[in-house]
Amino acid sequence: MPRVNNAVAARQKRKKVMKQTKGYFGRRKNVWTVSKNAYEKGLSYAYRDRRKKKAEFRALWIQRINAGAREYDMSYSEFMGKLSKAGIEINRKVLADLAMNDPQAFEAIVKKVQ
Repeated sequence: MPRVNNAVAARQKRKKVMKQTKGYFGRRKNVWTVSKNAYEKGLSYAYRDRRKKKAEFRALWIQRINAGAREYDMSYSEFMGKLSKAGIEINRKVLADLAMNDPQAFEAIVKKVQ
């Protein structure tokens, strides 16, 4: 029986990867093996960073809440501790948004906590 390459499917597979690496620099955009490695590495970074993004946003929210709380002579940890003791269940995302965009509402929360 003759050997079969299935060149059509192989070319389609390569073409799909090459299209994904179109904007890359140097040989990463036009050499198949380099391109394939860059593409696979990019996919692994994307997978990792979809999870890392959540931690980065949480850190950003904490910084914003801390900056807002410091205006009222309170640290972030003090503020969050008093918030939970007061029984106010509001997440960091909303608190950070209030601290940045609605200082009056944030001030009302701080006054209620103190």
